[in-house]
Amino acid sequence: MNRNELADFLRRGRARITPAAVGLTAGPRRRTPGLRREEVAALAGMSVDYYTRLEQSRGPRPSRQTLTALARALRLTEVEHDHLFHLAGEEPSRRETASSHVRPGLLMILDRLDDAPAQILNDHGGVLAQNDLAKAMVGDVLARPPRERNLARLFFLDPAARALFPEEDLADHARGHVASLRAVTAAHPGDPEPAALVAELRASSEEFASLWAEHEVALRDRATKRFLHPVVGVLELECEVMLSHRHRQLLIVHSARPGTPMDEKLRLLRVVGSQNLSAGPARTA
Repeated sequence: MNRNELADFLRRGRARITPAAVGLTAGPRRRTPGLRREEVAALAGMSVDYYTRLEQSRGPRPSRQTLTALARALRLTEVEHDHLFHLAGEEPSRRETASSHVRPGLLMILDRLDDAPAQILNDHGGVLAQNDLAKAMVGDVLARPPRERNLARLFFLDPAARALFPEEDLADHARGHVASLRAVTAAHPGDPEPAALVAELRASSEEFASLWAEHEVALRDRATKRFLHPVVGVLELECEVMLSHRHRQLLIVHSARPGTPMDEKLRLLRVVGSQNLSAGPARTA
């Protein structure tokens, strides 16, 4: 681990990112054009003290999850992402696996979607980023341990995740998760992550194992989805899926037509935000 080079790279990366680039308001008293340390720490989901020590060349060696979070917070390119890993003494993720590094362009789009719940996923359902409205609708998935940030895993193994959807829609969601995983594992047989996920779910969920045996294949596409929220009630939204084929990532956007009752509910959800704690931290999907 090259602490001095890592610290310099983090400082320079922080200085070049404007608050507007990550969806923040600069405010009148900002002394630097870049981000503050506390802002980078918040975007990366770590303590300010820990991030400060990294910038001061005295922090412990960061984990791979921490490096990925920092790359995302600083909007690093793929080459910069790999450089960050090398400075920390880590090998970047193998290219045959679905990338956990979200391209800055996708993150910029996500940051600017303040009126529609949106998430960035890898192709086997792992959540890589969420905007605030998505967190308000389905919970902060990234607050969970890394292993639990997969939507298919949550759906089949966490009853709280299933409670996000009307009972009559659960069968369709189940089939969709399984059919998508079928397609991904066949298309990328050398990627151990979706294969390990399938093995875990077949062993832990009778429902998943039964559906897997039916050998249905499908990929995520445009659909209408319904969500249950304890404050705003049923949200029936149009789901659009945009693909980044090279990185095997999906930008999922849920929207409602302007002026409709569902649009009014989304506006209410923006006001409610994630202040509703009635469902606790388990409210994720």
